[in-house]
Amino acid sequence: MFYQAQTIRILSLLLFFGLSSALGGCSSWSSGDFKDPEVRLVNVDVVKARLLEQHFMLRFRIDNPNNFSLPVRGLDYIVHLNQVKLAEGESNASFTVPAHGHYSFNVPVRTNLWRHLRQIVKALDRPDEPIPYRLQGAVKTGWLFGRSVHMSRNGEIIPGNYLQE
Repeated sequence: MFYQAQTIRILSLLLFFGLSSALGGCSSWSSGDFKDPEVRLVNVDVVKARLLEQHFMLRFRIDNPNNFSLPVRGLDYIVHLNQVKLAEGESNASFTVPAHGHYSFNVPVRTNLWRHLRQIVKALDRPDEPIPYRLQGAVKTGWLFGRSVHMSRNGEIIPGNYLQE
């Protein structure tokens, strides 16, 4: 009986110290050391374009300006391309962005833009001309005690910069 109580006490202490040391890495997130990651839309590819349904592949890049790796567990997004709402959704992609590094990932999108399809496909077919975009949303960071970093960014993509040769 004594050994069982002693074993439970030791395991409880080990669990407590293990959790305490694991949370130490999250302390920089709650302090002023945390810098928001930058999220950019770098490319939009037309996968399939039919009259009532279009498939696009959105390529995002997340830059981590922090001194520690940044676990990402998802992205909520709204993307406007040439003043047209291209996509809205949520990506549940989980990955880790290295300290002072970046990570690129693709998000497949299915939408119905039949009124604006010609305008968007025409813009994407001119590989050397910049296309303005607006990206809004939130990056979900952290695994256990994460935070949502809200973002709003205006920029341009140049489709020709990302074409495979």
